[in-house]
Amino acid sequence: RSLVVVHFWAPWAPQCAQMNEVMVALAKEHTQVTFVKLEAEAVPEVSEKYGISSVPTFLFFKNSQKVDRLDGAHAPELTKKVQRHASSSSLSAGSNDSAKEDLNVRLKKLINAAPCMLFMKGSPKEPRCGKGFSKQIVEILNKHGISFSSFDIFSDEEVRQGLKTYSNWPTYPQLYVAGELIGGLDIVKELEASGELDTVCPKAQKLEDRLKSLINKAPVMLFMKGSKQTAKCGFSKQIIEIINNTGVDYETFDILEDEEVRQGLKTYSNWPTYPQLYVKGELVGGLDIVKELKQSGELLPILKGEN
Repeated sequence: RSLVVVHFWAPWAPQCAQMNEVMVALAKEHTQVTFVKLEAEAVPEVSEKYGISSVPTFLFFKNSQKVDRLDGAHAPELTKKVQRHASSSSLSAGSNDSAKEDLNVRLKKLINAAPCMLFMKGSPKEPRCGKGFSKQIVEILNKHGISFSSFDIFSDEEVRQGLKTYSNWPTYPQLYVAGELIGGLDIVKELEASGELDTVCPKAQKLEDRLKSLINKAPVMLFMKGSKQTAKCGFSKQIIEIINNTGVDYETFDILEDEEVRQGLKTYSNWPTYPQLYVKGELVGGLDIVKELKQSGELLPILKGEN
């Protein structure tokens, strides 16, 4: 009946080992909470069921229901969530206010996560709305070539309930542009009928244009799983170590955060795997090629754009 915290981890990821130490400390402090470690790649069905695409990810369960999740190695956030869920059964009025404040901060972040944000039941590919409202709104946005990100309110009960109060709008789907609530399906239909929808919502950049501008965002661009700080696969980790040793400045793009880019770039560059390294908009290659260039001494001049 108490709180269960499940850590989806991988032995190759140093950030997971770090978070395991945090869990040991939390377990001493919260004896009533059960902490479990699951090797994400060893239980693919479970990882898939809960949408675990990177490690570390933490899921929180109460009475066998998923009540929360945390993606990434955020020790303070993990501590905060454990404290909040462990004490929510014995909440005093005072700490309730701070929980509400935390939620509002989180909702604001989510609403502003993309220029156009849709809070819906399910995902654009698989809407899960009995009356089909979520499906209809997705179809309208797609028909108009509108670029939007979405949040599945079924994945988070706290957000589902909290957003109704926060935005004073009792139903889903809810569409936000630039952090402001536009409304639900009826309003989107009205905007479509009056021709205003195209001016209100940001147009999707053609994927090819978007990929071009991403590849040219910095002289040296690395498309990888994770970021410079936390690589989320062994190959990405190795390529970062090699580039860091050259001392050359570079930027990264996390393909796990954007399925469209992840799939599109494979076709665009005719290179099926990640990481992918670009210099001045030209594909250099993946880890193996970077290793070869390092051995032959050509890597530094290439990164500096001298070759």
